[in-house]
Amino acid sequence: MLVLSRKFHESVVVGGIDEVTPLLKITILEIKGGKVRLGFEADGDLPVHRLEVWERIRAAVQPDTPLGGAAKPVV
Repeated sequence: MLVLSRKFHESVVVGGIDEVTPLLKITILEIKGGKVRLGFEADGDLPVHRLEVWERIRAAVQPDTPLGGAAKPVV
């Protein structure tokens, strides 16, 4: 896990090294009362979900495996 410290209005980008724009840009919008508001900028084709929503989606797609992860063959 990568852990970064960011201040108000600072951003982190994911991917995009070979592209003109990053795959995902995350910006700190507000820090208030122990909560942080994040802004996500991504292409409309890139789904962005909270982890618990993503886990439910994956479980619905692959109901026979834990957290919806694809089963991998043992070689």
